[in-house]
Parts: sequence; C-alpha cells; structure tokens
Amino acid sequence: MTTPMSDIKERIREEARGLGFDTIGFTAADLPPTLKKQLSEFLALGRHGGMGWLSDRSAQRAHPKKLWPEASSVIMLGVNYGPSENPLDKLRNHSIGNISVYAQNKDYHDLIKKRLKRLARIIVDQYHADVKVFVDTAPVMEKPLAARAGLGWQGKHTNLVSRDYGSWLFLGAIFTSLNLSADDQERDHCGACKKCLDICPTKAFPAPYQLDARRCISYLTIEHNGPIPVEFREAIGNRIYGCDDCLAVCPWNKFAKRANETAFHPRDDLLSPPLADLATLDDAAFRKKFSKSPVKRTGRNRFTRNVLIAIGNSADKSLLPIVRSLMKDDNAMVRGAAIWALHKLTPDTFVHSRNEHAVTETDDDVLAEWRYGAEKLKASERA
Repeated sequence: MTTPMSDIKERIREEARGLGFDTIGFTAADLPPTLKKQLSEFLALGRHGGMGWLSDRSAQRAHPKKLWPEASSVIMLGVNYGPSENPLDKLRNHSIGNISVYAQNKDYHDLIKKRLKRLARIIVDQYHADVKVFVDTAPVMEKPLAARAGLGWQGKHTNLVSRDYGSWLFLGAIFTSLNLSADDQERDHCGACKKCLDICPTKAFPAPYQLDARRCISYLTIEHNGPIPVEFREAIGNRIYGCDDCLAVCPWNKFAKRANETAFHPRDDLLSPPLADLATLDDAAFRKKFSKSPVKRTGRNRFTRNVLIAIGNSADKSLLPIVRSLMKDDNAMVRGAAIWALHKLTPDTFVHSRNEHAVTETDDDVLAEWRYGAEKLKASERA
C-alpha cells in the first residue's frame, strides 16, 4: 500500500526534529520569474561586489531545476542560533572586537550538513527517492525558498525573519524527487517598520528589500579582499567579522530564543575578545584560534586588516606599539590598515612616521594610505 504524501511529510518533520532542526517546511522546486528579474538587476548594478560566484551561476540560482532537473520538491530546514544577549550592546566597548553572532563558535556549515545528510539518507531508504543536500554551498536561493516553504519572510533587510525565532535561523535545503505538497507561504509582517534600514551604519540598503553588498559591513569584513574603502572605515567601529545590526534591531526578536545547540553558544574567548590579543596573531596562531570557526575563511591578513580598522576607531593609544609593529608586516593590506590606524590614533606623529617608512614602500595601495593620511592632516591644519 502506497503511503500518502501527507503522511510522508509528517514523518519527515518528525525525523527532522529528532535530528535537531527547529523548523521545517516544504515547497515546490520552483521560484517565480520576479526573483530572476530581481537577481539580474542586482547583478547588473554590480551590487554583488567581488562575489563573482553569484553571477557565474546565476541561471541555476534563479531556478532550482536548472541546478538539478530531477528536483520536484524542496525541503527547507532551519536551526536556531539565537544569542542570549543583544549583539548591539557590544558596539559600545571599543577595546574589544565584535564578531557576528553566527561566527562565535563552530562553523554551522559542518554541523547542519551532517544533519541534512542523515535526514536525506532516511528519505532515500524509506521512500526510495533521489535527493541532494545544500547548505550555502551551491547556487541555491535559500531565503526565498524558505519563505515559500513557510519558515518566515524576507524582511526589508533581505534576510529571513521568523515569527518564532526572529532573525536567528541557519538554513539548509534538501532537493528531492518526491512530489510533496507545498506548505503555505508566510506573508510579510514588516508593515511600516524600517528599523533595519535606519540602523545600517554604512547605508547598505538603497531601498526596502534591496541590498548593495559593496556597502555592507558583513561583505566588507568577510568577502572583500583588499583595502576597505575609506568612506566606510569609521562606520565599521569595532565590527571585525560581520555585522548583526539589521538583524538585532528587528522587533520580531522579542519572540527569539537562545540556541539549543551548544555548538552555537559563544566561545568564551570569542564573546568579547580584546583587540590587543587579536592584532598580534600570526598566521599559525590565527589558524589555531579559529580552527573549525567560520572566521578562518577570511585568512589572517584580512582579519588583521579588520582588527586594525577597529583599533583606529578605538581611540586607545596604548595600542600604538602594536600598530607600529604591523606597519612593517609582510602583507601590504595589513600595512595599509596599520597606517590608517596610526593616523587616527596619533595624527601629531604621522608626518614623522611617514618620513621614516614611506620612502621604502613600494606597494601602491600602501603609498595611497600615506598620501591619504597626509592630506587629512593638511585639511585639519587648514581648518
């Protein structure tokens, strides 16, 4: 006797909850043409910045069946990673580095993918269906699919918002050949609220439901390779890996819960790490400290660049010896960020330092930092 599809869905839900997924929904392996149009416009405007993979496989991203023609349904799953404290509170402590909530412990990709594979194996064994699993590792539009599966809705900041978990859900997807009925799509509950747009330090939202990644602190501190544009540095504050502002300010977080999964509870050494400790990590120490952490993917040089931006914003002159030592770093990106931090912390000694160091510099980006600092100094003297 054939098992009704409604029963299969309920059994999959039960198995998913038993594996530690907090929310689950079903939708067709399809996306409306409007999303393809929005993606094309986003790419045409260059708002993806240096994330070339978004354009390289945009056709597959815009339509699940382009990625896997055999897909009939998509099972969307979420794991809560809610914090116990408001991430915005740490922005006032300028002596520490602020790491995004999702990256304060183990890499969610590893944990969720293992769970997805276990659930996929159950589906294969019990229902003889074909499956593929994805967790931010392929051209899959997870947030629109999650919204269509009823897990939440895409807020004005373009991120998923859940009535039960607020802003804090990791997403994973299982594509399957099973023809499962779609759950009801969650409607948009943002209303007139625009707190997420107003709080953005770098004004990364050109309009509601639109993001310019090139202005987003998460993009700038994680994906962007090279000097961070000067116009955004002060706004970055002490954010050294990612940014939670638009997520944390959402009123729907009043329903959020602290993560059950201990792997997503913050490590003590990453909750409020002193900038002085982070700035002195060499490559080996960086790899050791951030082993199994999402932070590791930035590499030591980009990470140290971010820490130096935070040091420049700290007004803490006790950090000057560290800054001066990093002005001699082997990596040009690090040297350039150290020069900016030096100018911010002690403009009165900048000219002397420039005369000492700039004469032997050969990197164009680093020389540009020396020129920028000198120009700012002259402008302040004229004022």
